[in-house]
Amino acid sequence: MIRSLVLMLALVATPMAASAQAAAAPPAVTSADRVLGRADAPVTVIEYASFVCSHCAHWHTTVLPGFKARFIDTGQVRLVFRNLPTAPAQVAARAAGIARCAAPARFYEVASSFMTGQAAIIDGAPLADWYATGVAASGRTQAEIDACLADPATLNGIRAEVAGATAAGVQGTPSFFVNGRAVSDTSLDGLSAAIRPLLPRS
Repeated sequence: MIRSLVLMLALVATPMAASAQAAAAPPAVTSADRVLGRADAPVTVIEYASFVCSHCAHWHTTVLPGFKARFIDTGQVRLVFRNLPTAPAQVAARAAGIARCAAPARFYEVASSFMTGQAAIIDGAPLADWYATGVAASGRTQAEIDACLADPATLNGIRAEVAGATAAGVQGTPSFFVNGRAVSDTSLDGLSAAIRPLLPRS
Protein backbone atom coordinates (compact mmCIF):
# COMPACT_ATOMS: atom_id res chain seq x y z
CA MET A 1 0.00 0.00 0.00
CA ILE A 2 2.92 2.38 0.53
CA ARG A 3 3.85 1.86 -3.13
CA SER A 4 0.22 2.50 -4.06
CA LEU A 5 0.31 5.75 -2.08
CA VAL A 6 3.27 6.93 -4.14
CA LEU A 7 1.86 5.89 -7.52
CA MET A 8 -1.60 7.30 -6.99
CA LEU A 9 -0.30 10.60 -5.64
CA ALA A 10 1.86 10.94 -8.74
CA LEU A 11 -1.21 10.41 -10.90
CA VAL A 12 -3.32 13.06 -9.16
CA ALA A 13 -0.57 15.65 -8.73
CA THR A 14 0.85 15.76 -12.25
CA PRO A 15 -2.23 17.11 -14.12
CA MET A 16 -2.55 19.96 -11.65
CA ALA A 17 0.89 21.26 -12.49
CA ALA A 18 0.32 20.93 -16.20
CA SER A 19 -2.87 22.93 -16.68
CA ALA A 20 -4.30 26.14 -15.28
CA GLN A 21 -7.42 25.89 -13.21
CA ALA A 22 -10.09 28.47 -12.56
CA ALA A 23 -9.46 30.32 -9.33
CA ALA A 24 -11.72 29.38 -6.44
CA ALA A 25 -11.60 29.35 -2.68
CA PRO A 26 -9.95 26.28 -1.16
CA PRO A 27 -12.16 23.77 0.68
CA ALA A 28 -13.37 24.76 4.14
CA VAL A 29 -11.30 23.74 7.13
CA THR A 30 -12.43 20.48 8.75
CA SER A 31 -11.33 18.22 11.58
CA ALA A 32 -9.14 16.38 9.06
CA ASP A 33 -6.91 19.43 8.67
CA ARG A 34 -3.68 20.03 10.55
CA VAL A 35 -3.92 23.39 12.27
CA LEU A 36 -1.49 25.58 14.18
CA GLY A 37 -3.21 28.19 16.33
CA ARG A 38 -6.54 28.80 17.99
CA ALA A 39 -9.63 27.29 16.41
CA ASP A 40 -11.53 30.56 16.95
CA ALA A 41 -8.87 32.82 15.40
CA PRO A 42 -10.54 35.50 13.24
CA VAL A 43 -8.26 34.85 10.26
CA THR A 44 -7.46 31.52 8.62
CA VAL A 45 -4.36 31.13 6.48
CA ILE A 46 -4.21 27.97 4.36
CA GLU A 47 -0.85 26.87 3.03
CA TYR A 48 -0.36 24.32 0.27
CA ALA A 49 3.18 23.00 0.43
CA SER A 50 5.47 20.09 -0.34
CA PHE A 51 8.18 18.74 1.90
CA VAL A 52 10.61 18.53 -1.05
CA CYS A 53 9.94 22.09 -2.24
CA SER A 54 12.93 24.35 -1.52
CA HIS A 55 10.75 27.49 -1.52
CA CYS A 56 8.49 25.83 1.07
CA ALA A 57 11.49 24.99 3.26
CA HIS A 58 12.73 28.56 2.96
CA TRP A 59 9.33 29.91 4.06
CA HIS A 60 9.14 27.55 7.02
CA THR A 61 12.64 28.31 8.22
CA THR A 62 12.77 32.07 7.59
CA VAL A 63 9.20 33.42 7.58
CA LEU A 64 7.19 31.10 9.80
CA PRO A 65 8.99 31.96 13.08
CA GLY A 66 8.11 35.66 12.74
CA PHE A 67 4.66 34.89 11.36
CA LYS A 68 3.96 32.60 14.31
CA ALA A 69 5.12 35.15 16.87
CA ARG A 70 3.15 38.00 15.29
CA PHE A 71 -0.12 36.30 14.41
CA ILE A 72 -0.47 32.71 15.65
CA ASP A 73 0.84 33.07 19.20
CA THR A 74 -1.34 36.16 19.64
CA GLY A 75 -4.50 34.27 18.65
CA GLN A 76 -5.14 36.33 15.53
CA VAL A 77 -4.46 33.64 12.91
CA ARG A 78 -4.74 29.89 12.57
CA LEU A 79 -2.42 28.31 10.02
CA VAL A 80 -3.65 25.26 8.10
CA PHE A 81 -1.09 23.11 6.31
CA ARG A 82 -2.24 21.03 3.34
CA ASN A 83 0.03 18.61 1.53
CA LEU A 84 0.65 19.15 -2.17
CA PRO A 85 3.43 16.67 -3.02
CA THR A 86 5.74 17.73 -5.84
CA ALA A 87 8.53 15.97 -7.75
CA PRO A 88 10.21 13.70 -6.88
CA ALA A 89 6.77 12.27 -6.15
CA GLN A 90 7.93 9.12 -4.38
CA VAL A 91 9.92 11.15 -1.86
CA ALA A 92 7.32 13.84 -1.30
CA ALA A 93 4.46 11.33 -1.01
CA ARG A 94 6.14 9.30 1.70
CA ALA A 95 7.00 12.42 3.70
CA ALA A 96 3.41 13.67 3.32
CA GLY A 97 2.14 10.31 4.52
CA ILE A 98 4.41 10.27 7.57
CA ALA A 99 3.31 13.79 8.51
CA ARG A 100 -0.35 12.90 8.10
CA CYS A 101 0.13 9.78 10.21
CA ALA A 102 1.72 11.71 13.07
CA ALA A 103 -0.24 12.48 16.20
CA PRO A 104 -2.23 15.60 15.19
CA ALA A 105 -0.61 17.70 17.90
CA ARG A 106 2.82 16.72 16.58
CA PHE A 107 2.16 17.45 12.90
CA TYR A 108 4.03 20.75 12.83
CA GLU A 109 7.01 19.19 14.60
CA VAL A 110 7.19 16.61 11.82
CA ALA A 111 6.79 19.35 9.20
CA SER A 112 9.61 21.31 10.82
CA SER A 113 11.89 18.27 10.83
CA PHE A 114 11.31 17.69 7.13
CA MET A 115 11.67 21.34 6.16
CA THR A 116 14.84 21.94 8.16
CA GLY A 117 16.35 18.64 7.02
CA GLN A 118 15.53 19.14 3.36
CA ALA A 119 18.86 20.76 2.47
CA ALA A 120 20.72 17.70 3.73
CA ILE A 121 18.92 15.29 1.41
CA ILE A 122 19.46 17.66 -1.51
CA ASP A 123 23.16 17.43 -0.68
CA GLY A 124 22.95 13.63 -0.75
CA ALA A 125 22.17 12.61 2.83
CA PRO A 126 20.28 9.30 3.14
CA LEU A 127 16.52 9.60 2.67
CA ALA A 128 16.05 6.97 5.36
CA ASP A 129 17.59 9.31 7.91
CA TRP A 130 15.33 12.17 6.80
CA TYR A 131 12.23 10.00 7.11
CA ALA A 132 13.43 8.73 10.48
CA THR A 133 13.62 12.26 11.91
CA GLY A 134 9.99 12.76 10.90
CA VAL A 135 8.95 9.51 12.54
CA ALA A 136 10.90 10.42 15.69
CA ALA A 137 8.97 13.70 15.92
CA SER A 138 5.61 12.11 15.17
CA GLY A 139 4.60 10.77 18.56
CA ARG A 140 4.12 7.36 16.90
CA THR A 141 6.23 4.24 16.63
CA GLN A 142 7.63 3.13 13.30
CA ALA A 143 5.15 0.24 13.31
CA GLU A 144 2.25 2.64 13.85
CA ILE A 145 3.46 4.88 11.03
CA ASP A 146 3.82 1.89 8.69
CA ALA A 147 0.30 0.69 9.52
CA CYS A 148 -1.08 4.17 8.91
CA LEU A 149 0.73 4.47 5.57
CA ALA A 150 -0.90 1.19 4.52
CA ASP A 151 -4.37 2.46 5.45
CA PRO A 152 -6.35 3.64 2.37
CA ALA A 153 -7.69 6.53 4.47
CA THR A 154 -4.21 8.07 4.48
CA LEU A 155 -4.04 8.10 0.70
CA ASN A 156 -7.59 9.41 0.45
CA GLY A 157 -6.81 12.25 2.84
CA ILE A 158 -3.80 13.41 0.84
CA ARG A 159 -5.66 13.00 -2.44
CA ALA A 160 -8.41 15.23 -1.04
CA GLU A 161 -5.82 17.90 -0.25
CA VAL A 162 -4.41 17.67 -3.78
CA ALA A 163 -7.90 17.84 -5.28
CA GLY A 164 -8.70 20.91 -3.18
CA ALA A 165 -5.53 22.61 -4.39
CA THR A 166 -6.42 21.85 -8.00
CA ALA A 167 -9.94 23.21 -7.58
CA ALA A 168 -8.52 26.39 -6.03
CA GLY A 169 -6.20 26.93 -8.99
CA VAL A 170 -2.97 26.31 -7.12
CA GLN A 171 -0.09 26.20 -9.60
CA GLY A 172 2.92 25.91 -7.34
CA THR A 173 4.19 25.55 -3.81
CA PRO A 174 4.04 27.18 -1.42
CA SER A 175 0.67 28.80 -2.08
CA PHE A 176 -1.27 30.75 0.53
CA PHE A 177 -4.89 31.75 0.99
CA VAL A 178 -6.00 34.30 3.59
CA ASN A 179 -9.66 33.79 4.50
CA GLY A 180 -10.13 32.06 1.16
CA ARG A 181 -8.34 34.62 -1.03
CA ALA A 182 -5.05 33.81 -2.76
CA VAL A 183 -2.06 35.91 -1.68
CA SER A 184 0.89 36.19 -4.05
CA ASP A 185 3.34 37.94 -1.71
CA THR A 186 4.22 35.27 0.84
CA SER A 187 6.77 37.35 2.73
CA LEU A 188 5.93 38.34 6.29
CA ASP A 189 5.12 41.86 5.13
CA GLY A 190 2.99 40.60 2.24
CA LEU A 191 0.96 38.25 4.42
CA SER A 192 0.65 40.93 7.09
CA ALA A 193 -0.83 43.32 4.52
CA ALA A 194 -3.47 40.74 3.65
CA ILE A 195 -4.25 39.80 7.25
CA ARG A 196 -4.40 43.11 9.10
CA PRO A 197 -7.53 44.50 7.37
CA LEU A 198 -9.37 41.33 8.40
CA LEU A 199 -8.57 41.60 12.10
CA PRO A 200 -11.23 42.95 14.49
CA ARG A 201 -10.74 46.57 15.43
CA SER A 202 -9.90 47.03 19.08
